[in-house]
Amino acid sequence: MKRGVLADAGPLYAAVDPSDSQHQRAMRELQELARRQFDIVISFSTLLEAYSLVLHKLGRQVAFRWLGEMAGAVLVNPGPEDYRQAIGKVTGFADQSITLFDAIVAVLSAQIGLRVWTYDHHFDVMQVPVWRG
Repeated sequence: MKRGVLADAGPLYAAVDPSDSQHQRAMRELQELARRQFDIVISFSTLLEAYSLVLHKLGRQVAFRWLGEMAGAVLVNPGPEDYRQAIGKVTGFADQSITLFDAIVAVLSAQIGLRVWTYDHHFDVMQVPVWRG
């Protein structure tokens, strides 16, 4: 793999929804990632999370088109041990509302050595390196 970022659902969703408050930022960052020739790596759990957001907020047609665009993405599949570690992260930050989706991304980030492309402050709380375009 070339250089890259591990995507969180937030920027993936923001890029497809023009009414999202982070849409313009996501579009600028996509251009910057392309300019730098960074791979956008997506965990299957993030793909499922983002697809559900797109489907329920923007409808089937947009969701199907978006899913077709994601077919060319670099996908990584968390394994059982990754989920166990993610559960440990969630319970280790009991005073925070960290989702299992985000905890999986945090675990994968450490495992594959990529910064996370996100707008979620919970990654800072978990002390995960974040890519900020």
